[in-house]
Amino acid sequence: MSRRLALALVFIAAMVVGHVGTIVAAPHAIMAVAMNRLSQSGEAVNRFHFARRTTAQSRAIVRPSPDLAYASCVYDLADGPLLVTAAPTPAKGYVSVSVFAGNTDNIGVFDSLRAPEGIRFVLAPAGQVPDPAKMPTGLPVLYSPSRKGVILDRRLAPTAEAFAVADKARREDRCAPLR
Repeated sequence: MSRRLALALVFIAAMVVGHVGTIVAAPHAIMAVAMNRLSQSGEAVNRFHFARRTTAQSRAIVRPSPDLAYASCVYDLADGPLLVTAAPTPAKGYVSVSVFAGNTDNIGVFDSLRAPEGIRFVLAPAGQVPDPAKMPTGLPVLYSPSRKGVILDRRLAPTAEAFAVADKARREDRCAPLR
């Protein structure tokens, strides 16, 4: 084999390994950093954390919208399913709850247009059916392909007054083990 062909094969192999490594590893690495920041270095897991009103300097993870009030729950399903609730915002304020797996995949979206009375669901590890004795009647079950991830609550709050209303409502959010 010529030297030129050997170098070309090494280059192609390095590109393939680098590309596959980036595709597989990058989402997990990105989410690990995000979960560490959102959970205050692992101190706030399976409970919501409430972000301050967005300003031009707000850049903890991604560029947040100044028109939204954010709450996040870094979840860990090691001890079983979680009951997730997001209270409605009065005056028909818009609420959206998204669930992200440990590799950044969005695995579920709930919003106040389909649930004006508030958002409630059970988040369970893939392959684990929640105990029927602990399950609230009629709640949807969302199965996470990863043990850890992030639940993000976003509420429309374009003014200081709207933010105060949304903040009061989101303080009722829960992300806790199913009991």
